[in-house]
Amino acid sequence: MSISSPSSGKTALAGAAVLATALSLATPEIMRWEGKRNDPYRDIVGVLTVCYGETQAPMRRYSDTECSAILARRVEHDYARPILACVPGFATRPHAFAASISLAYNIGTAGFCRSSVASRFNAGNWRGGCDAMLAWNKAGGRVIAGLTRRREAERRLCLLTVG
Repeated sequence: MSISSPSSGKTALAGAAVLATALSLATPEIMRWEGKRNDPYRDIVGVLTVCYGETQAPMRRYSDTECSAILARRVEHDYARPILACVPGFATRPHAFAASISLAYNIGTAGFCRSSVASRFNAGNWRGGCDAMLAWNKAGGRVIAGLTRRREAERRLCLLTVG
């Protein structure tokens, strides 16, 4: 068992604060861009989806409260924490972290962690990572205007931390 030093406790608190800030910024972005449908539907490429673009939940009718709870749980545990593991530098950049959570929610954590966005962030090229978000504007092999607008908004959010 290890004993935390006072400074590591401060680091943990700072990390928790950055995570909370990023989640509070990312969740409304995801809600805005995904939209919400309480009944299952097929998305633009034909994937069965419900609530806020959710593809992993059982396909049935959900209440607004259930949709919000699913989103909150998934955003933190299935997107934010995994991408923080592949880009530790997010610990001091909550806006870039939030924009990346939104991107990962749309392209998956594996796709995000293998992307030029993550590679540039990990190389210390924060502006280049934000700019690389713009490339993720296709679905089914074609450029989608809504994805282009979403990526531009994510890039703007990302740049708030990196200047």
